[in-house]
Amino acid sequence: MTNTDLMVRMLEEAGVRWLFGIPSGPVLPLIDSLRQSSVQFILTASETSAGFMASTVGYLTGIPGVCASTVGPGATNLTTGVGSAWLDRSPLLAITCNVASPWLERRIQMRIDHMALFKPLTKASFSIRDGRVGETLSEALGLAIQEPPGPVHLDLPEDIAQANAAEWKGHRRASNQLPDLSKEAADAIAAALKKAHRPLLVTGLTFTRGSAARQLLQFVETQKIPFVSTLHGKGFLPEDHPSWVGVIGRARRTNVKALTDRADLIIAVGYDPIEINYEEWVGETPVIHVSTEVAEPGAGLNFVWNEACDLDRAIEAMNRLQTFANDWSQETWQEHRVRLERALRPGGSDFAVQTVIDILRNKLPANGILAYDVGAHTHQIATQWRTNQPKTLLATNGWSSMGYGMPAAYAAKLVFPDRPVVAVVGDGGFQMTAGELALARRLRLAVPVIVLNDGWLGLMKVKQERRNYPLSGVFLGDPPESPAHYFGVPCRPARTPEAFRDALDWAFALEEPSVIEAFIDVESYSATVFD
Repeated sequence: MTNTDLMVRMLEEAGVRWLFGIPSGPVLPLIDSLRQSSVQFILTASETSAGFMASTVGYLTGIPGVCASTVGPGATNLTTGVGSAWLDRSPLLAITCNVASPWLERRIQMRIDHMALFKPLTKASFSIRDGRVGETLSEALGLAIQEPPGPVHLDLPEDIAQANAAEWKGHRRASNQLPDLSKEAADAIAAALKKAHRPLLVTGLTFTRGSAARQLLQFVETQKIPFVSTLHGKGFLPEDHPSWVGVIGRARRTNVKALTDRADLIIAVGYDPIEINYEEWVGETPVIHVSTEVAEPGAGLNFVWNEACDLDRAIEAMNRLQTFANDWSQETWQEHRVRLERALRPGGSDFAVQTVIDILRNKLPANGILAYDVGAHTHQIATQWRTNQPKTLLATNGWSSMGYGMPAAYAAKLVFPDRPVVAVVGDGGFQMTAGELALARRLRLAVPVIVLNDGWLGLMKVKQERRNYPLSGVFLGDPPESPAHYFGVPCRPARTPEAFRDALDWAFALEEPSVIEAFIDVESYSATVFD
């Protein structure tokens, strides 16, 4: 058994099903060991996409996603995808296959210091050495899933990869146990609720890793308080609930902030400021921060309670509290939602992004998964899209890198082959990742990719407008006519709502990947994205 044989066996035992990457000489021993296992090597068009796909798998399954690259440029490409796992909190193993050990400290072709490269993007960076392969990989697997989860880097010299493995009989290290501060958290919330007139609940990224959503919803109903979420928190509490009042920091943020500004107490449960800092929307309102990590203090913030603890136990204790009266009314929340829905659809165009979202939401089943890229449409989808089911919306918020949407959608289809999956990307993001259509065709991943084709980097266009800058460097050019296919993947254009509905029906009926180019009006973003 070689060291790569041992590594692959350990990955199998950990539940890993795929390894994403691109071959090169140093990667070949690892690929050869995969060939004799149940772990499938997925050839991507770029190492960046490999990282995004591994990050998505880690998020959806809780098992570390795994990606690999060659030395030098392969490793630098990989870092962008690994960064997504770092700031979006996904368990991941990033394996860089390096030159042989005698060359590790030499200045030779392609070689760079992988350890220094990955150090700021990972929970840990290990250089694998003979005799400690099993021990190192075991530690990396355990560390990746510890709260908060994230990426771990492994650097694998080529000679070590091919060397005979030392016997390994160890076990993966268990995840760390967080302190049970449920009584303290509940006491702090009870004391604050006694004084508060308009308490507000907010959930976020950390809440998505818990298992007490039902109990938190019961708390909301018992206390009769409204709730908002971040982009990542969507669907973990039902958005058709009367207490739901929006998503903070996204499209029509001023509408949402008008209501959150009325709150005199913020109860933040599983909130991760990596998505949006408290300072950006809370002001001096008292905050109770109940999460697995302590929130960083900031100027003007007023934390009543701010501790790292076992989140599920804290929620269970919260749910046992007596009811405290407040001054909110469901009529207020309903009127707010009506104004928000109207503001999200400003009119003025027959075929704008909000039209695409409404039609897609009507066509995609409740358990369908939407993966969307970074751009102006990110803001619109985050606020406008409605879901009651967790992990049906995939986006990068902490990292916010263009090029995420298509790889994430394809990874989701691998994890859930029987569920419908759709990708929505801007034309700028599509240019970055169109090559991954070849991956989808090769694997027959029946994922429609909807390209919002307006000829602009829409988010940057709006930002320049808001700063009174002349438009510069954001025009992609007048969109050309749609081709019959991209890399063998069939494509259809849509210039009207009716044509888009027909194109969706066509795409969902296929048993192969597809592209729909929706030629939308870019101007609608100016009325929603930052207002």
